[in-house]
Amino acid sequence: MNVVTTVIKSRHSVRKFKPDPIDELVIQDALECAALAPTARNVQPWLFGVVRNKQMLQNISGLAANGSFIAGCAACFAVFCEKNETYYLEDGCAATENLILALQAHGIASCWVAGDKKEYAEPVRKLLDVPDSYTLVSLVAAGLPAEITIAPKKLLKKIHFSEQFKQE
Repeated sequence: MNVVTTVIKSRHSVRKFKPDPIDELVIQDALECAALAPTARNVQPWLFGVVRNKQMLQNISGLAANGSFIAGCAACFAVFCEKNETYYLEDGCAATENLILALQAHGIASCWVAGDKKEYAEPVRKLLDVPDSYTLVSLVAAGLPAEITIAPKKLLKKIHFSEQFKQE
């Protein structure tokens, strides 16, 4: 393994965080990595928000279905993309993954919360005062982990084929 695959293999979704803040240099590095994600035709349709204010975190938590834990994170990253771009979702997801892996490389745990096409996407956009030309792709709750629960993953031999798929 190398450093990149070690970071990827060590990443797990975390929903319980310590109250400690995330260093500003870590936040900036993670945002720079998100902005370096692959993007169709190099459009770079994204806009990244970082929310650390406890009341705002509570407000987002109240809006996001399955995102109640956002209230307890140190920072919530909001990934928006220009909704009229053809590949906004793919681009935004690539940026989200880069963001999560960059945070993991710094020892900051996270959890991806879906945003695209969710009923709370528009209320979150309005709460954060993001222009109407953007849509929410994802929310990423982040912080130092208070508890890590490792969910089992499928074995590679169950989800992989070479050349052509053959039913066993």
